[in-house]
Amino acid sequence: MDRTELPLDVRLMNLVTHGLVAVFVLLCLGALATWVARNPAWAVRRIVVQGDLTHQNAVGLRAQLAAPLRKVPTGFMTMDLQQVRQMFEAVPWVRHAKVQREFPNRLRVTLEEHKAVAWWGEAGSGQLVSDRGEVFEASPDDSDDLPELVGPIEQAPQMWGLFQTLSAELGRLDLTLVRLELNERGSWRAVLDNDAHIELGRGTPEDLLERTRRFTTTISQLSQRYPGDLQSVDLRYPNGYALRVQGVTTVSEDTSKKPTQTR
Repeated sequence: MDRTELPLDVRLMNLVTHGLVAVFVLLCLGALATWVARNPAWAVRRIVVQGDLTHQNAVGLRAQLAAPLRKVPTGFMTMDLQQVRQMFEAVPWVRHAKVQREFPNRLRVTLEEHKAVAWWGEAGSGQLVSDRGEVFEASPDDSDDLPELVGPIEQAPQMWGLFQTLSAELGRLDLTLVRLELNERGSWRAVLDNDAHIELGRGTPEDLLERTRRFTTTISQLSQRYPGDLQSVDLRYPNGYALRVQGVTTVSEDTSKKPTQTR
């Protein structure tokens, strides 16, 4: 008898039977896969840590994360690599962690550390700025030479970029920039290593560099006439700047003119 000639109820019964058999086979395969994945023979037995380890060491890092890692499923295929990555990135100095499975039972973690270039806020605040302009929490081994950046945290990348630009320009006069501030009104202020401060005012980085360059290219003329330790500079004038040295205050109107006011 042809299958098409079977009664409708028989054909429906056959379809249901085949469907149930298929579901049963899939469930069996799923259970088998789960058993294999969770079998102790497939548990992760070793974590290899490599990459930037300037402020961390592999042994200490594994010991530090031993307790949190025990809460993560240890199966080679079931371990949540995203969760493991987040655990490593929560460690001080770690900027990025790349976690990879290595057959049959090993994880390889490659670390990238922050490179601290400045304090965020006051020295010793516990917050640092990286060479990428990212703010992170850590305590450096040697912080004596780190400058300070103070301002809104979302401006950290811009502040670090401007710090480098101004530091290079002031360095032409052997002046060392140690602190850069951006207040809530958007006005910039620089502090030198001798505690002299430079009022930069508002504007784009290009504007601030132009004002600073106006100062660095003319200060030698004023220094010859008014010798003394530099105390403050105000660059907020449209065509000149005010300069205060020990015992003298002067205003310079142009790069080619002599000071116009002294008191």
